[in-house]
Amino acid sequence: MSKTAIILGATGLTGGILLEKLLADTTYSKIKLFSRSSVDVKSDKIEQHLISLFQLENYKEDFIGNVVFCCIGTTAAKTKDSAKYKQIDYGIPVKAAKLAKENNIDTFVVMSSMGADVTSNTFYNQTKGEMERDVLKQKIKNTYILRPSLIGGNREEFRLGERIGKGIMSILNPLFVGGLKKYKMIEPEEIASCMQTLAKSNKDQAIFSSDEIVEIANSSI
Repeated sequence: MSKTAIILGATGLTGGILLEKLLADTTYSKIKLFSRSSVDVKSDKIEQHLISLFQLENYKEDFIGNVVFCCIGTTAAKTKDSAKYKQIDYGIPVKAAKLAKENNIDTFVVMSSMGADVTSNTFYNQTKGEMERDVLKQKIKNTYILRPSLIGGNREEFRLGERIGKGIMSILNPLFVGGLKKYKMIEPEEIASCMQTLAKSNKDQAIFSSDEIVEIANSSI
């Protein structure tokens, strides 16, 4: 039985890679994209909905499918206004989860971040923790939350702090062994592969650390 996938954030680094993987995946006959800008990729499988994701709740009739992949996220450097930051990193994934629940979509895969914690004193980590909490509250049958560490790859926009961090992490990566593996820099291809694999699984586990993401991604090769 062919399925319909929904992707939020397909214009981003990880979301774009995930889109390419799903286009090549015969499991899916249709891929619905919800974003404010269009993707360059052309395919008969793609159905684009160019909308404001802040108003996602107004598109319930279009938000129909079998699995939702939420690759939405920003950074403090890119979005300095804390209210807008929370609208993006908390508001959009939670609205998507609520729509998925209302429309009986039983698989929801979302990117969070290492360090997500509702009790954190760091606004970024606390926001991610609140997002996870309220996504899980929807009680979608197959909910999978990914907590990647620093994500590698090349983004279109230049982020100096991130570029420096990646350079340092590329040197330190070999030192992260055993229990420290979850701190290794992770590639966006690994996250996308993990998301694709989890959507076809029946795992009971809901939250996956960065090293677990890599393990699942490698198991799908």
